[in-house]
Amino acid sequence: MSESSAEAVAAVEAVASATGAAAAAASWRRATGIAGVAIGVVAAGAAAGLAIERMTVGRGMRQKARLALDSAGPYGALRGTPGKAYADDGTELYYEVDELDPEGGEAPRRRRLFGRKAPAPVTVVFSHGYCLSQDSWHFQRAALRGVVRTVHWDQRSHGRSGRGVAQVQDGAPLSIDQLGQDLKAVVDAAVPDGPVVLVGHSMGGMTVMALAAQYPELIRDRVVAVALVGTSSGRLGEVNFGLPVAGVNAVRRVLPGVLKALGQRAELVEKGRRATADLFAGIIKRYSFASRDVDPAVARFAERMIEGTPIDVVAEFYPAFTDHDKTEALAHFRELPVLVLAGVQDLVTPSEHSEAIADLLPDAELVLVPDAGHLVMLEHPEVVTDRLADLLTRAGAVPAGATVGGYGSSSTAQPR
Repeated sequence: MSESSAEAVAAVEAVASATGAAAAAASWRRATGIAGVAIGVVAAGAAAGLAIERMTVGRGMRQKARLALDSAGPYGALRGTPGKAYADDGTELYYEVDELDPEGGEAPRRRRLFGRKAPAPVTVVFSHGYCLSQDSWHFQRAALRGVVRTVHWDQRSHGRSGRGVAQVQDGAPLSIDQLGQDLKAVVDAAVPDGPVVLVGHSMGGMTVMALAAQYPELIRDRVVAVALVGTSSGRLGEVNFGLPVAGVNAVRRVLPGVLKALGQRAELVEKGRRATADLFAGIIKRYSFASRDVDPAVARFAERMIEGTPIDVVAEFYPAFTDHDKTEALAHFRELPVLVLAGVQDLVTPSEHSEAIADLLPDAELVLVPDAGHLVMLEHPEVVTDRLADLLTRAGAVPAGATVGGYGSSSTAQPR
């Protein structure tokens, strides 16, 4: 087939796929009214991109590829010493600790000779984002293992943590303040003493801000550094998600109600998610990554985490972001070493939100990563790990001569 013929066939197939997406959106509109308009705006754009990207690959082959990636991908396989904390409403919060490797026999000898307890090591506490889990920090966890004590936890209703008791039993709305209280419970259980570094991505960064707003004494007395990755201190209701004005207005108007309705039919919706896995994969990729050469296993790893978040949890958490405003809480970080990092092409929490945070923390290091989307720590782990290691050095969490381990790469252009 000639190049011009191939291009013609590609164009026809792309249009056909986009038409199919439009037909699916039309069916959805008949079922749910105006909700279909909002969902269709997002889905049709993602479907068109998906058609162009995967037009020569059959659905069966993609399913086989996903299974292969699920079985072979090493991502998310790191495990530490498990622990449980309990939120104020009784929600079980799961965390894991990676301990600092002992450096030798001198410290134990000093303790025996002088009868003094060695100071508690610095502990880095990682908080993950919306619809993710503690495993989203895979690369950074691998790099820092043994170099510094770390705690990775799953936010309520995510990962291995329990469903929010207040939400399930009492119907209480989820708030970012509640997540800050949850983080305090995890710190109390996993890091009862010693200095702490707080690292948060997206919703996890908001959780860190909520902790500061409610427990300023903890920040003052024990926190020695903060990293805020791809996050926002407020005004999330203004984010356009890369959509045209008409589309984003429709989404803002109806999405909360749509998600609530879907959450009430969770079992049916989950079946639909499985049936439309290819479409969801396209949407997830668009809103997670910006570069073209992301390792397929990393992309699939992100899909698994997001797919693993039940639709009723998605619906439960979403309204809290519109209400989120922790701009004043940033003042508690002014005297600390702070890293503010974001992907330039982040469509979920645009980099302008990180710039706004940095404007209020003039001594913070602001890092904007080109060709990076929302999951920048998976897309460009080398940049995130490098700047995080520098922050830990500045905070005295690791010696200046310490060497972090290999953090791999998420790019198909470089070896892992």
